[in-house]
Amino acid sequence: MGDEVSFFRKLLAGWMAIAGHFGFVQTMMLLVFFYVFLIGPFSIVTTIARRDFLTKRGLHSPGTAWRHADTAAPDLERAKLLS
Repeated sequence: MGDEVSFFRKLLAGWMAIAGHFGFVQTMMLLVFFYVFLIGPFSIVTTIARRDFLTKRGLHSPGTAWRHADTAAPDLERAKLLS
């Protein structure tokens, strides 16, 4: 019985090592796919269209980068929703 258990433990350890390598390769393939087909083209299109989603262009000008938030006036009902 002891030899069977050690054999299956060695078999499981070997399988987990192989599966770990397959998982690493699969993860890298998915990351490359998403970058090449989603993130890369999106960044190219936004660069060509001169879109600034983070409004970083105005940060180089002198002055403050502070923007006032558009919030509702504080009242009791709003405070009850937050708690």
